[in-house]
Amino acid sequence: MNDYKKYLDDGIFDIKSGKFQDAIEKITKSIELKNDWEISYFYRAVAYHALEKFDDAMLDYTKALQLDEKMTDAYYNRAKITLSRKDIKNPDVDSAVKDLEKALALDEKFIDALFAMAAAHKKLGNYETALKYLDKLLEIEPEAVNARAFKKLLLQKYLK
Repeated sequence: MNDYKKYLDDGIFDIKSGKFQDAIEKITKSIELKNDWEISYFYRAVAYHALEKFDDAMLDYTKALQLDEKMTDAYYNRAKITLSRKDIKNPDVDSAVKDLEKALALDEKFIDALFAMAAAHKKLGNYETALKYLDKLLEIEPEAVNARAFKKLLLQKYLK
C-alpha cells in the first residue's frame, strides 16, 4: 500500500475507534509518503493529544498551521493544551490567547474558543475581558450552562 490518503483515512478511523497509537503509526506512514499535507499533521496531533503526548501534539498542530494558517481547530487545540497542562508551572497563557484570537478571527462564533478565551483572561486576571467573551458567547448560545455558571462566578467572586 503506497497511498498516503488510505493511511490517513485508516488513521482517522482508528482515532474515532479510540485506537490512538495505531492511528499515529498509520498517519506517520501517510506523512512519510506526503509530508506537505496539513490534514495529516492535524490528525496525528489529535491522536497525540488524546494520549496526553502534549509536546508531540503541539509540534504537529504547529506544523499543520505552517502548512495552512486557516486551520481554526489547530489554533484552538493548541491553546487548549497550553491552558490545560498540569505538568508546566507557568503555561504561556499569552500564546494561548494569540491562538484563540486567530481561531476567533477565522470563526467569530466558535463557542468553545470564546469560552477558552474567557478562561485564559481569567487566568491573566483580566476579569472584565473574560466577561466580554462570555457575553459574546451567551449572545450566540443563550442556554450555554457552563458560560452562565462561569459568568456568575466572575461576577460574585472577582468583580464585586
